[in-house]
Amino acid sequence: MHRRNFVKALSLGTAHVLFSNPLYASSGSSFATDPLQKVKLGKSGIETTMLGFGTGVHAGNRTSFLTRQGKEKSLALLRHAWDKGIRFFDCADTYGTHGFVNEALADMNRDEMTLSSKIWVRGGGIPEPERPDADIVVDRFRKELDTDYLDLVQIHCMVEENWTETQKRQMDILENLKAKGIIRAHGVSVHSLEAMKDALASDWVDVIHVRINPYGIAMDKPDPEEVVEVIHQLHQSGKGVIGMKLIGNGELRDQSEKIDNALRFVLGLRSVDMMIIGFEENEQIDNYLSRTETALNDLNKT
Repeated sequence: MHRRNFVKALSLGTAHVLFSNPLYASSGSSFATDPLQKVKLGKSGIETTMLGFGTGVHAGNRTSFLTRQGKEKSLALLRHAWDKGIRFFDCADTYGTHGFVNEALADMNRDEMTLSSKIWVRGGGIPEPERPDADIVVDRFRKELDTDYLDLVQIHCMVEENWTETQKRQMDILENLKAKGIIRAHGVSVHSLEAMKDALASDWVDVIHVRINPYGIAMDKPDPEEVVEVIHQLHQSGKGVIGMKLIGNGELRDQSEKIDNALRFVLGLRSVDMMIIGFEENEQIDNYLSRTETALNDLNKT
């Protein structure tokens, strides 16, 4: 791969042109253009919508945009996403949004939705200094979300290159919870390239959250090229890949052309199974559904 061609792909959002090697991606087939098409998250057994709702906008210490803007507005926003067809709702202990998601979707068919959350094992991030084991934390999650099971539970924000060693106890507990049907799948959300590579080497990881956009903003490395290579390998290994930070943690939110480029770039990789967006307004949900459909149509023309 030539650096000049890679940079050109970033500017045009046509990543699939470069990354169509059958070792990495399923080339030759057209893109289905429904932004709410059902996708499979690797071999995890989870099938959900291509576009998901990320509830962790500017989040930490169990606060986020949704918890700060006012309960009724947030409930209405979550319900609007459901009414539009979004079925994946991404939570975490650090976001403080379990109760909002529970109340907003209380009357919806649980079998249709995918509920994802993440446990926090590092210092800071949540109010308490204690870090109970994953089974205790997941039991609280189920109560907060009023559900018998969670579709996906991940270890949140791993940056260490050897996290699969330091978090072995929690991994074993989550594996046991999966065997009992309390969770359907487990995995990790990574915030460094080293942690991503450690996830690649681990058979334990069912699903992984990766930071990906063509501009290297809020990513594991300023140059996306090496990150893309590892994402391809994650996908080929059978792990479900969820793309996050597509608009650079919000930095690109007012740059329409770059948003469109980012969508085409990430979708064109064919190695990112689904994307989560941190929605803040009803109109934003409508806009991204339209943009995603356009991006998929554009990819079919190139």
